[in-house]
Amino acid sequence: MECSEVTNINLSRLLKEGGTARAAGVVREAFSVGAERFPLVGEATWKVVVTAVGGEEYWLSGEVEGVALMECRRCLKPTPTPVRAHFQHLLRYEPGLEAVTFHEEAEDEYYAFGLPDLDLLPFLTEAFVTEMPYTVLCEEGCKGLCPVCGADRNLVDCGHEVAVRHPFASLKDLLPEL
Repeated sequence: MECSEVTNINLSRLLKEGGTARAAGVVREAFSVGAERFPLVGEATWKVVVTAVGGEEYWLSGEVEGVALMECRRCLKPTPTPVRAHFQHLLRYEPGLEAVTFHEEAEDEYYAFGLPDLDLLPFLTEAFVTEMPYTVLCEEGCKGLCPVCGADRNLVDCGHEVAVRHPFASLKDLLPEL
């Protein structure tokens, strides 16, 4: 199977004859959701299979794998984070429909499409970004940034001591006998 940078799959033969269509490719640089950009280290690879399941319905399944560049939650250092996501969706062919649209009817959820060239990027992006961890650490013992001067405490000892304030410290004055 040939990999390409194109994130479309042509379903013309599948729409006429049934069966299965396969595609694979790469996404370079980043995934984007609105104004938010999720940079990649290298490229993310993907592969999909679309299978006719009867009538005008098709089953899309695939996976996308790559390394996202995320910020460490303590020191903000760019941290490579491996991500692997699988996805499956029911597709319904509705001739003449210009864009892929999501439908939810009772217990059925499906994506409707009307053109034989199906853009896979929204499916790949959703799966990849959803599977990314909420936060990452550059290393387990990351010391983070100094809250006083902002220095990276992994690289320098700025000498600032931050007093640890216990959340119940003010209660000590209420009951002096304890």
